[in-house]
Amino acid sequence: MSVQNQSHSSLPDARGLRVLAVHAHPDDEASKGAAMMAAYVAAGAEVMVATCTGGERGDILVAEATEMARAHRDLGGLRRVEMARSVEALGVQHRWLGFVDSGLPEGDPLPPLPFGCFASLPLATTAAPLVRLVRSFKPHVIVTYDENGGYPHPDHIRTHEVSVEAFRAAGLADEYVGLGEPWNVSKLYYDRGFAPEKFIAWHEGLVEAGLPSPLGERIQAVVEELESGTGRAARHVTTTRIEVADFMDRRDAALLAHRTQVDPNGFFFAVPTAIAAKVYPWEDYTLISTRVAVSLPETDLFAGLHQGVGDAIGRSATPPAACRPGGADVSLDDAGHEA
Repeated sequence: MSVQNQSHSSLPDARGLRVLAVHAHPDDEASKGAAMMAAYVAAGAEVMVATCTGGERGDILVAEATEMARAHRDLGGLRRVEMARSVEALGVQHRWLGFVDSGLPEGDPLPPLPFGCFASLPLATTAAPLVRLVRSFKPHVIVTYDENGGYPHPDHIRTHEVSVEAFRAAGLADEYVGLGEPWNVSKLYYDRGFAPEKFIAWHEGLVEAGLPSPLGERIQAVVEELESGTGRAARHVTTTRIEVADFMDRRDAALLAHRTQVDPNGFFFAVPTAIAAKVYPWEDYTLISTRVAVSLPETDLFAGLHQGVGDAIGRSATPPAACRPGGADVSLDDAGHEA
């Protein structure tokens, strides 16, 4: 059963507004931005997840799931069932873009990508279904990964690329012809789910509560990734914090829906929800491109788009040019204010 609208959102009334979150695999929507999406559903927004691939080449990451015959026989089909349960838990809409998982290549040198997989196809081919979806769903905001893909999986990097391409091209009548009426997306955000400051706050919260913290090594790894320029550490500063304390249970439900991918005793549940909500009650984003004037930092993805502004931009034949907002490199303190 759906759990939408059972918690109160502190966000402004978002009725008539739409956000599209673009993800690479089933389970990514649960580990990156799930509580934000549930909060916006409660605020009245339409929220849609677009999943680029079916996760067919993923691994079975939970020991108990290795005992499930279907997990070995039909992992792709099982992950679709898991995705449906996650969508129900969050109360969002969902579309598959229909591409095949590229897998995570390993070795030195890396092997070639599998023939016909998502990351191996031309950008225009992989962006076309997303452009079509943008023109039909008409989101005011797109949320996706940064240039590193959140972490450097080829499908995550391609997800970034197709999202940026759809943001650029969906409103252009002379591009992707035949895929629907043009629609200008007003704002593009990068997810900062692996922001180091969040892990540090969680670690300190556990220590303050007298609980053991498994995050020390994780924090050190993030610092090393930042210094070396590798790995999954977020390289953009936070411009926008969405308060999600009342929706972390939805995130947990979405995570637990992915029985083959998320260990109930693993990393995502290392911090009790009560502590996480107290010490870091936000999900973090970088506003990377906007067609509407903004004032940073923000506490609402739809800031500047209420009262029909987003619809007017979306339908305009001559929309404002998209640009990186002034002050996009502003840093926020632990209270969510400009440092």
